[in-house]
Amino acid sequence: MHVARTVSELHALTSKKKHIGFVPTMGALHDGHLSLIHIAQQKSDMVVASIFVNKTQFAAHEDLATYPRQEQTDLELLEANGTDIVYLPSDELMYPDGFSTSIDIGPIGSWLEGQPRPHFFGGVCLIVTKLLMQVMPTIAVFGEKDYQQLLIIQKLVRELNIPTSIIGGPILRDADGLAMSSRNQYLNKKQRAIAPSLFACLTNLSNTIDLSNYHQQLTQHQAKLIEAGFDSVDYLELRDADTLEPINDTTEHYRLLGAARLDNTRLIDNLMCLGN
Repeated sequence: MHVARTVSELHALTSKKKHIGFVPTMGALHDGHLSLIHIAQQKSDMVVASIFVNKTQFAAHEDLATYPRQEQTDLELLEANGTDIVYLPSDELMYPDGFSTSIDIGPIGSWLEGQPRPHFFGGVCLIVTKLLMQVMPTIAVFGEKDYQQLLIIQKLVRELNIPTSIIGGPILRDADGLAMSSRNQYLNKKQRAIAPSLFACLTNLSNTIDLSNYHQQLTQHQAKLIEAGFDSVDYLELRDADTLEPINDTTEHYRLLGAARLDNTRLIDNLMCLGN
């Protein structure tokens, strides 16, 4: 496995490969990330993973300073799982003095995750665009746990004509259903026992939701999350799975999405819903 810290080092390693698979990460890797590496391996000649904690997607009150960083452990995991190149750009390379470019993805960036985090998707789109232009992959793999992010990145590359296919990787879960996330490290023992209730709530809704009365069911299940021990619920929504717009008579595919907080730790999850 090779490590590149500059664009020129990266291009020296990738220039002769036609089909590059790319998995961008912020590090603190777990099996969910590694599953994306394995998907990329199946669809490319060379796999590049990046590790970069992107400051432009964090607000001032969020956890940029404390976000888990474990570079050496991450490198060992990536090498053990067959990654060919790890790209480790610096803050100075990605955001040099005077950097002022921004990206506005449109209304979808203000929904759901964009409500409590209005800065978030602009920062995500900016760093993803820079990474795609630097790595120049044939495909890039993003996890479905961040479902809104996945749809936004697909929209981004489509509208900017970036020649990379964006592929979604299934959510990996612990045995009790909790979606794997680097931020799960923040949970104490009591919080970790409460956390799977979010997936249990989505599962119950998926099995029982009545499309003629779903607003009331969503409200009831928000209350159940508070009863289970969550401190607050940012949202619990049923949306069009293809657009994330509110469902209507023309909706063909449905997605349940939720975000809830345990003290300072914010958990998100989502689940396909057939609808009844």
